[in-house]
Parts: sequence; structure tokens; C-alpha cells
Amino acid sequence: MRPNALPEGLHPDTLAVRTAIDRSQYGENSEALYLTSSFIQPDAATAARRFAMEEEGYTYSRVGNPTVSSMEQRLAALEGTEAAVATSTGMAAILLLGMGLLKNGDHVVCSQSVFGSTIRLFAGEFSKFGISTSFVSQTDVQEWAAAIRPNTKLLFAETPTNPLTDICDIQALADVAHNAGALLAVDNCFCSPVLQQPKRFGADFIIHSGTKYLDGQGRVMAGAICCDRRYVDELFLPITRTAGMVLSPFNAWVVLKGMETLGIRMQAQSQRALSLATWLEGHPAVRRVYYPGLSSHPQHALAMRQQSASGQGVGAAVLSFEVHGDAPEALRRNAFAAIDAVRVCSITTNLGDTKTTICHPASTSHGRMTEVQRQAAGIGQGLIRIAVGLEHIEDLKTDIARGLDTLK
Repeated sequence: MRPNALPEGLHPDTLAVRTAIDRSQYGENSEALYLTSSFIQPDAATAARRFAMEEEGYTYSRVGNPTVSSMEQRLAALEGTEAAVATSTGMAAILLLGMGLLKNGDHVVCSQSVFGSTIRLFAGEFSKFGISTSFVSQTDVQEWAAAIRPNTKLLFAETPTNPLTDICDIQALADVAHNAGALLAVDNCFCSPVLQQPKRFGADFIIHSGTKYLDGQGRVMAGAICCDRRYVDELFLPITRTAGMVLSPFNAWVVLKGMETLGIRMQAQSQRALSLATWLEGHPAVRRVYYPGLSSHPQHALAMRQQSASGQGVGAAVLSFEVHGDAPEALRRNAFAAIDAVRVCSITTNLGDTKTTICHPASTSHGRMTEVQRQAAGIGQGLIRIAVGLEHIEDLKTDIARGLDTLK
């Protein structure tokens, strides 16, 4: 049988299909799914060495599993990092990041525009253990720099943000972090590695919710951290082996298969999102559209520079827009009316699916934030978020127009 090693310099689309296929003696063309909790050892001495981490080999699926390893290797190859560690969800990946890097007395600087659960994790759960967090403007690098303290260990951002698609300057934030002796983590969920590779701009850790575009069809939950191997071996694996926030082999296999079509899906969905965003800008019921692919977006030029990692196009597939209204109650009522009128789009908060989804962030994904936090993040009652799928673009426009046309 030919060796499994791939040649150097392959395109990301090829890596997404061919990386980490470890064929058994049967020569299967698809990745194997190892649904087992434990692994038989050839003898007691080998078992002792493997459990002592003196010899490579699988022992227990909480410690390691071949299917999970394949998923980690493929994602690391796409992100351009040495390694990755898979987790049960994207939020579990951020929890693992904090547990591995932070301790009592440490300080974090975080964008105030990150996902609501991320804000709650840093401001709420981590604070219980003596870790403080300063929340700053997503786009003001000087505000990030001013928030640095002697005990700052981590800067955390997502770009584009959920749901307003604000773009941060990854290279500038990496410089701020490294000059202070800190590290930078970037949530790359919206773009995925086929559109954006934060490692190229100096990020130390790349966070993923594999639930989104990596899977691509809304089937399973998954998460991951991509980074240098030393961080995986020294910081993260000791925690996952003990705490168990690991990815199941079945979910890893689903994400593996999803990544095979990641490039072509992101290209098609981004093109549809740009067309929809352009159409929404001209609709009389829409006050403002948020989408990095539009020239009207305040960080459009930065997005063009950062979100073109593999020439697949830019902007990603998530956009938001505000409907008109003269008070919070009227804004909420109009947003609900526009959402309730759809017949094709799915009313759900998940994104990254082949099916277009629509939601009201202020009452769902960001509903547990305080009003002050929502206002700081710019999330008003008239805001609607759409994660564009693979339906025909004219059908999507017609579907969304059902509600918007009644608001004119």
C-alpha cells in the first residue's frame, strides 16, 4: 500500500479532504470511526508505559482516540498550526484555554463584542477563581493597549464578531499582547480557516466551535483550540485527560466529513451573503446592514486583507441588519414581525448550517447579557441576524421580504 504522507504545498481544499487519513490493513478510502471507550494493550509492560506517557499508543478515549486525532490533525493543517486539541463544544474550548493559561490573580483583556456566553464565562465563571477581565472596544487598538496591566496574561477577540461582524486588527492586537508578555486568542468561528488564518497575523491560539462551519450541517457539537504543539502537550492535554471535556469519536468523524466540503461551502455561502446584504441595503424597511463584504462596513478594507487566506472570497456568511422603529418596544415588535413571516429560513440561533437561519440576538443568543452589556456591544432590539445557507438567493430574498415589506 502507498504511504499516507502527503506532499508539501497542497491547497487548503486538498488538505481538507486528504489530511489525516490513517488507513488500516483494509485500505478504506474514508476515515475510520473508532467507537470504543478503551484500547486493548499487547502486554502489561506496554500498558504501563503508555499509561505513564512514556510510549505512544491509545489507552482510553478520554485520553486519545484515532478518529479524534484525525480531526485535530486536519484542522491544524487548515489553520497552519502545529497541533490542535478537540473539545466537546466551542465554549469548552474557551474554558480549556482559561484553565490551561490562567490562575488566581491573572488578568484578561477581552473584546466587549464577543459572543454572549464568552462574556459570561470570563466575567462570571472565571471571576470566581480570582481572574479579572477588562472588556474593551473591538476595533480600538489603543483601548486594548491602555487596558494592559502587569498581570495581563491573555487577550481574547473574535473576528468577525457575533452578531455585528466587527473586525479587529489581528496583527495589531498580537503586537499589543506580545509586547506585554501576554498571548492572543482569536475565535475564528465565523470565517473558518479557508477564509481567515489568524496564525498568519500573529495569533497564538485559534478557537473554533466545530458546531458551526466545520461540521456545516448543524448535526453535532464540537470545539477546538489550534496552537503550537508545546501548548497542547504541556497545558491542555493534562487537563482534558483529567477533566474530560473531550470530543466524542462520532462527533469528530462527523466534523471530519464536514471539513471535506468546507471550502466550497464557505465560498458559495459567502457569495449568497454578499448578494443578500447588498439587497438589504436598498430595502426601505432596513435602517442599516452589518456585513464586512460591503464597502459601507467600517472595517471593510481590514476584512479584505485578513479574510482572504486562500482566495475563497471574503465577508463570510453571517450578516445582521436593523429594522426601523422609534422606541425599543417598536423595534422589537418590528423585528419579531419580520422574523415570524419567514417560511424558508429557520428561526434558530445556530449558524454555519447549509440551511439559512434567522434570529433576534437581543432576546436569544445575547438575551442573558445585561442591558448595559448589550448596549456596549451595539445589540439593539431592532437587530436581526441571518446566517446564510445554500438555498437559492432569490428564494431567500423573497422569504425575507415577506416580513420586511409589511414594515414599509
